[in-house]
Amino acid sequence: MPSLSEAYSDKRGDSDGRDPRRVALGAGLSLSGAGALVAALLVVTTPLAAVFGLRDPLAAKHLAGVLAGLGGPAILLGVVAVLPSKRRQQLGVVAGAAISTAGVWLFSYAYPTHWITSSDPLVFETAIVYFLGGFVALWFVFVALANFRRRNSPHGRVTLEIEKEGETRRVEVSQSEFRRYKSMVSDGGSTEEFLTEIDERRGE
Repeated sequence: MPSLSEAYSDKRGDSDGRDPRRVALGAGLSLSGAGALVAALLVVTTPLAAVFGLRDPLAAKHLAGVLAGLGGPAILLGVVAVLPSKRRQQLGVVAGAAISTAGVWLFSYAYPTHWITSSDPLVFETAIVYFLGGFVALWFVFVALANFRRRNSPHGRVTLEIEKEGETRRVEVSQSEFRRYKSMVSDGGSTEEFLTEIDERRGE
C-alpha cells in the first residue's frame, strides 16, 4: 500500500507538476511566434526584404504572409505549453495549429498565381482552412485558461492526482477536504480510508 503522500499530489499553483523544460519551450514558441509577426510587418513596411534578397514586392508579401501565418499558431502552442493544461486541450491546440499550418502551405502555393486576380483563385479555401484551425486552437486555449483560473481561485476546488494500481487519475475536492487530506499526509496516515472515500464519491 503506498503512503498517502505518494497517492496524492496537490495540483495547485506552481506545484502542478509542470516540466520546467516544457514551460521554457512554450515561452520560446510564444516569443518566436511574436517575432515572426513583427518580422512579417517589417518585411512589407521597411527595406528588410532586401536583407533576404527579395527585390520583388510580391515575393516580400509572400514571405510576410508565411511568417504571419506561422506566428499565430506558434503563440497559441506556446500558451498551452506554459499553462497547466490537460492532454486533451494540448492535443486540441496542436490539431488547430496543424490545420492553420496547412492553410499557410495553401497560401504559399496559391500566392500570387492563384490569388485574387487569378481565374481560379484559392483565397476563400485558404482563409477557411487557416481560420478554422485558428478557431480550434483558440477554443482549446480559452478552455485551458478557464480551467487554470478556476483551479487557482481562492474559493475554488483543488485537483488531486491519484495513483492506484498503476492507474493515474485526477479528482477535484473542496478546500476543506484538501486540508483534511493534507493533514493526514503530514501525519503519515494510511491511504486506504481516503481512497475508499474517493471511490465512493465517484460511484465506483
